[in-house]
Amino acid sequence: MTAALSKKHDFDVVFDSQKVFRLVLEALSHPAREVSILECARRFGGKHSALLALALTLLDNEVSFNTCENHQLSDDIAALTLAHRSTVDKADFIFVCNLDDLKDVIEHAKCGTLENPHQSATIVILDEQGNDVPAHRLCLVGPGIDVSRTVTASPALKQALILRDAQHYEYPQGIDLLFVSGKGELYAIPRLVRQGEVG
Repeated sequence: MTAALSKKHDFDVVFDSQKVFRLVLEALSHPAREVSILECARRFGGKHSALLALALTLLDNEVSFNTCENHQLSDDIAALTLAHRSTVDKADFIFVCNLDDLKDVIEHAKCGTLENPHQSATIVILDEQGNDVPAHRLCLVGPGIDVSRTVTASPALKQALILRDAQHYEYPQGIDLLFVSGKGELYAIPRLVRQGEVG
């Protein structure tokens, strides 16, 4: 797609980006609450339309990204955003399409510093849970949650939280997690939200 991509999609870089950005902020403010970016994402064609909508909203030529060797996605994001490619340990945004890559990504993604915790990576995970995949109950605690919240979690969310919690970040360091389905359903787990005990 690459160079031809900008001619084929009808995603409005001003109005659609604003819509998606507001929805991302809503998701970050209400951890694990689903919002839909389908209306904007479907303006792209292909398998990764939701990821491209997020990329064009969140990335620009001042940030870096990694796609875990998904070369087509990498080329498309670079053409759309002018963001530069980087290694997993230095990238500002990391796009994970295959859950087999998640362990390496979370173990090596930058988590910010004590002075600048916001200089951490945001990991965007394609969460393609099917109806035949068992879900899990997880309890979440942290900012944006009143005491605690029990959610039905996909295998992707469960795996990501287990791997992230295993890093034992020093407060307030961490990584933000964005999950999006091919149908444009989006939810977020900010870096300071953790697993609690299911009641």
